[in-house]
Amino acid sequence: MNLLEHLLGKGWEVTPAGGATGEAYYARFGEEKLFLKRNSSPFLAVLSAEGIVPKLLWTRRLENGDVITAQRWVNGRELKSYEMKEELVAQLLSKIHRSKELLEMFKRIGNKPLTPQSIVEEIDGKIKNIGLDLQIITDALNYLNKRVQSVEHSEYVVCHCDINHNNWVLSEEGDLFLIDWDGAIVADPALDLGLLLYLYIPRKDWESWLENYGVELDEGLYNRMHWYVVSQTIYAIIWHNQRKEYTDVNYWVNYLTKLLAADI
Repeated sequence: MNLLEHLLGKGWEVTPAGGATGEAYYARFGEEKLFLKRNSSPFLAVLSAEGIVPKLLWTRRLENGDVITAQRWVNGRELKSYEMKEELVAQLLSKIHRSKELLEMFKRIGNKPLTPQSIVEEIDGKIKNIGLDLQIITDALNYLNKRVQSVEHSEYVVCHCDINHNNWVLSEEGDLFLIDWDGAIVADPALDLGLLLYLYIPRKDWESWLENYGVELDEGLYNRMHWYVVSQTIYAIIWHNQRKEYTDVNYWVNYLTKLLAADI
């Protein structure tokens, strides 16, 4: 933080903003406020230009090679879980998935599409590496393998991959932003859609939510979303197991059991 205060100049007060990476900070000088981040997403400029994140004000490279970005401070709040059903959320996610500029930027920096086959191979490797021996995981992997080819999709977009309601920020002016792009990848839009719908939207409202997003819910989309939610649930089990967070492991194991039972 001393380095950041030196970068900004005298009078600026810098405090940690929290988060998993510990690389985000708030900076304040009187009434002026900034959001700072160290080594943020390289496509932050595109996200800012399209109004997906708060406006990027400047970028500076430090002597040690780190890059600091400063964004406009937004007076607002995180969305509540029940607000994920709102039309604004569907429209912003649709805008993200349809952004050709964002997709081209991802491709230019070498991002290869995440395919169903690559997901299965990675999960299989992780399970063998940590020796996670659970029958439900075996059953889920069999489910994924059996359907790899049927869920292949020709359309790839930039997926955020962490659509938790805490990452959606509504400004006092009514503008909605999706923040924390560190885990974004190029993938089937069903990855984001499945995670959001399964976690936040009652099944009876899926059709209307997807109508606001701009697609119809057909059998193919449903099957793809279900497949990706199963795969991401396995990742959640692995993640919590590695951290010995067994209460969370049990929660996601039970969730995975229900997902497999609900397969059509």
